[in-house]
Amino acid sequence: MISHLDQLFIGALRPLPPEGQMTGIYKSPIDRPVGVGAEGLVGDFQGDRRVHGGSEKAVHHYPAEHYTRLAQRFPHRAVMLQPGTLGENLSTRGWTEETVCIGDVFRVGSALLQLSQPRSPCWKIDHRLDAEGASLFVAHEGITGWYYRVREGGAIAPGDAIELVERPNPDLSVATYWRATLEHRPEPAKLRAMAAAAGLAPDKAQRLAERAAWLESHPAGS
Repeated sequence: MISHLDQLFIGALRPLPPEGQMTGIYKSPIDRPVGVGAEGLVGDFQGDRRVHGGSEKAVHHYPAEHYTRLAQRFPHRAVMLQPGTLGENLSTRGWTEETVCIGDVFRVGSALLQLSQPRSPCWKIDHRLDAEGASLFVAHEGITGWYYRVREGGAIAPGDAIELVERPNPDLSVATYWRATLEHRPEPAKLRAMAAAAGLAPDKAQRLAERAAWLESHPAGS
């Protein structure tokens, strides 16, 4: 699997209307190589480091084709629904949550990135788009995008090839993972198998294992 990086985005911190929380969701396109290390792209920032950024969410990838679906659902925001709007760093076409898997390792430019987890949409998407229900739509439709950890630092530039070099979990697409997390009562064995997936972010693995244990101790109908 080989694709190409259509656009590359980074952003400084800016206030998010209407309350003015500082956020890194506002990104600008970059037309030159940018260094990437364990914490992400040089010059890219996150406002709330408790839930954004860090080594397990170092780089955010969002499929450009999802913006068409968002524009259809929120036509009053169609003009602004272009790549970069949801705070992603990498924008491509052709790869979606259905075709990439937890733990996938990609060579992008001279860097090596590993897919660690889906993005969990939050209220900031509603505020960024000024569209109530946008984050829920993203979640329910499974058009979340995903995060990478940086296995090897390097430089990334628009137009770089993105090559899949390792796939440890071919049966665990991001879409499969996401749908399982949305199930009301998923099978505990399925959650434990997902928790053991190579490359999954450790906090997500722990959460899956804890949920499996809770489901086992609280059987349906009890």
